[in-house]
Amino acid sequence: MIAYFDCFSGISGDMALGALLDAGADRSVLDRVLEALDLVEEVSIETRREQRGHLGGTRVVVRAGHGSVRALPELERLVAEADLPPAVKQRTGLALDLLGKAESALHGVPPESLHLHELGGADTVVDLAGAFWLLEDLGVEAVHASPLPAERGKSGELPLPAPAALAVLAGTGAILEPVDSAVELVTPTGAAILAASARFTRPAMRVARVGYGVGGREQPGNLLRVWLGSQAAATADDVAVLETNLDDMAPNLLAALVEDLLAAGALDVTVAPVLMKKGRPGQIVSVLAGPDKADELARHLLRSTSTLGVRVSSARRILAERRVEEVETELGRARVKVKLIDGEAVEWAPEYEDCRRLARETGIELREVMRIVAAAARR
Repeated sequence: MIAYFDCFSGISGDMALGALLDAGADRSVLDRVLEALDLVEEVSIETRREQRGHLGGTRVVVRAGHGSVRALPELERLVAEADLPPAVKQRTGLALDLLGKAESALHGVPPESLHLHELGGADTVVDLAGAFWLLEDLGVEAVHASPLPAERGKSGELPLPAPAALAVLAGTGAILEPVDSAVELVTPTGAAILAASARFTRPAMRVARVGYGVGGREQPGNLLRVWLGSQAAATADDVAVLETNLDDMAPNLLAALVEDLLAAGALDVTVAPVLMKKGRPGQIVSVLAGPDKADELARHLLRSTSTLGVRVSSARRILAERRVEEVETELGRARVKVKLIDGEAVEWAPEYEDCRRLARETGIELREVMRIVAAAARR
């Protein structure tokens, strides 16, 4: 499953939540976000249907109570200690880091002393973790985003686009298109959701569902649209290949590096053993990325490893069509990744985490659970 954020009227955190719920994500995920972050007593979430002109969608209102404004390290601690799915935790942490660096540079305040007053504190972290968990609930494997509207004028004393949103988007490959609006359309939280998860390209896709997230302004058109579907068959795109050799990195740090690179937007990361100079065993770390992410991920490799250089080359890849299906089995429901060639299903890969859950619930060996789920998918 892929998602395309069609930001014709901008994006905010609540609009992203609404659009993903409208596209079929499970509302209970947002309750689990509050539980995982230990914010049940402090934050409330309301969802309802609303119209904006001729279009309607889902409106999400996240309300934080008294004392919800925290210093950035406190928000980062909430995320680090939360029982969130690994990918959700990584993306939420990355988005907070991007927001923190942007606000710190703008206000001249060190990150450890930074209070995200403008961003709402506790409700900001709920918007971030909620959006990423809803994407995971929908089975979304790749996120894409449209060009973003770049407003003109001022919002209070600040110029538009919002300085924090612009700083978050800098270097991501985001395309900003001028629009005649003196109203903030892209919020810092909305910008961080895309910066931490999306490529700013429009994919060739078969659309299965569309969701609309309603914004807080009453004027017609204040909506965010999300398309969900599958990659069109045998599409081709250009990618960057980053490689570096390592011979002095601990295995646990290497595993964390792979997770962090994927959370930062890498399309794929592999590690292969090699024999290096003087007969020392080492590893080649290979990263596949969109061209717009190459420089950022190369800097990540330089920062997070002992390497002194990263090789970057361009490649063209051909993609098979894929989609995620949920199937009913004798053991329960599970998701399956389906590979298609010319519209014909040729391979079924059961989702590991779903099969692992069914194995724990039933006591049946994981390998047998995966066989049962794959057979159900083929039928």
